[in-house]
Amino acid sequence: MAIRYRVAAAAVVIALAAVAAVGGSGSARADGDAQKGKAAFIQHGCWQCHDFNGQGSIATSSGRVIARTQLPLDAFISFVRTTNGQMPPFRAPIISDQELTDIYAYLQSLPEPKAASDIPLLNSGVRSQ
Repeated sequence: MAIRYRVAAAAVVIALAAVAAVGGSGSARADGDAQKGKAAFIQHGCWQCHDFNGQGSIATSSGRVIARTQLPLDAFISFVRTTNGQMPPFRAPIISDQELTDIYAYLQSLPEPKAASDIPLLNSGVRSQ
């Protein structure tokens, strides 16, 4: 399973590099609406694995953070449509390109997380099990 996941991850990286080389757009389209994107993110159940702030989960997404993704919009849409990992692909009849554009705008609008050094509990020197 781990090897299959690594192969799939490598394939995604190669595909994203190809999209970037062809000239994919790196910014959200002007018609992306972050508020509509948040609603679509919730409606389509994205939050169940990626949580409401796009921070991911060790159990479902290997802790991959999708908020403020570095993926260009076109690569983001392509990944959602064609993924073959733990996340099922979401084809156009399930979620439209406009909804994905709005979700992308929502994810890009989320604030950067605090640095670990700015979180007191992580720096107290006390560990509990």
